[in-house]
Amino acid sequence: MKKILSILLSAVICASCAACFAGCGGSDEKKPENKGEVNVYNWDDYVAEGQDGLMNVIEEFEKETGIKVNYTTYSTNEELYNKLKNSNDNYDVVVPSEYMVSKLIREKMLLELNYDNIPNYKYINKRFKSLPCDPDNKYTVISYWGVTAMVYDKTKVKNKPDSWDALWDKSLKGNILMIDNSRDAMAIAMQTLGIDPSKCTKADVDKATEKLKEQKPLIKKYVMDQVFNEMEGSQSAIAPYYAGDIAMMMEENEDLDYAFPKDGSNLFYDAFCIPTCAENKENAEAFINFMHKPEIAAENCKYLRYGCPNDEAVKLLPDDIKNSELTFPSEEYLDKCYIFSDVEDDVYTYMQDQFVKIQAK
Repeated sequence: MKKILSILLSAVICASCAACFAGCGGSDEKKPENKGEVNVYNWDDYVAEGQDGLMNVIEEFEKETGIKVNYTTYSTNEELYNKLKNSNDNYDVVVPSEYMVSKLIREKMLLELNYDNIPNYKYINKRFKSLPCDPDNKYTVISYWGVTAMVYDKTKVKNKPDSWDALWDKSLKGNILMIDNSRDAMAIAMQTLGIDPSKCTKADVDKATEKLKEQKPLIKKYVMDQVFNEMEGSQSAIAPYYAGDIAMMMEENEDLDYAFPKDGSNLFYDAFCIPTCAENKENAEAFINFMHKPEIAAENCKYLRYGCPNDEAVKLLPDDIKNSELTFPSEEYLDKCYIFSDVEDDVYTYMQDQFVKIQAK
């Protein structure tokens, strides 16, 4: 549930993953009791696996379909990209974020889906069809979505923040956490400067870099999953993070509250896709379809607390999640939000380089 989106220059290649992919295809697929396998490469902590009394959805899929799941995880979009680009491993289902979907489509690394094999697509809310990264609905079925917000400790922050400017509040010096993710950090800085982060230039990156340099003396540290310990333990005053995760932090510390920037924020989403290296396409489509059975999508939402795009699944959620603004921000607020798009490789590399330099000083 602690989604990690930190964007680094180098990607970690997990050699141990390779062992999971032996024996693809073969005669086993012809046996009635065995319908083959599906190799799923997904985010860390992204499905309910029996935790907290919830369903183990992977086991349920295997039981229902007879398809064996080889399930491995990654921590960043860049790790996923490098694995697809540079390894010989074959994956059938991957779950990249919006800007990475654009990159994979541009580089012809995804297969078109057969939506006849994904009938549960009918449950997807219309906002999350014809995604900006896939306007013709060829390659994607959305998995989860959410927005970036602020979590703050009411005992340390006197007034409820209403903009990202709170992360530059000098009175909170030494108590501010900043997200350790070049794309999100740069976007937050751009918003304070009135720049639309959805598609930025090198000039925009330069301006955001100067803004982040101003912030550097004020922050305690850059964090990703460390934010949970810092905020749940009342060790810091304020941090930007993903709204679904903030909901879980607040359950652990009654002194925490949240704030949405009044001018909008980043609306992010991840999507099920099938890469060109897939060897089990129909099984992959069966997996995607299963993940959007309403009762399965509801179980995953209860676990992760990110937005569920499946309208029928939302009806099955308990009221505290269904009515949570952190899990389901209002349509009015979502209309204010921007979505990251693919940028030219040189701009993206420049953004990462500049962020690394800021952290190193």
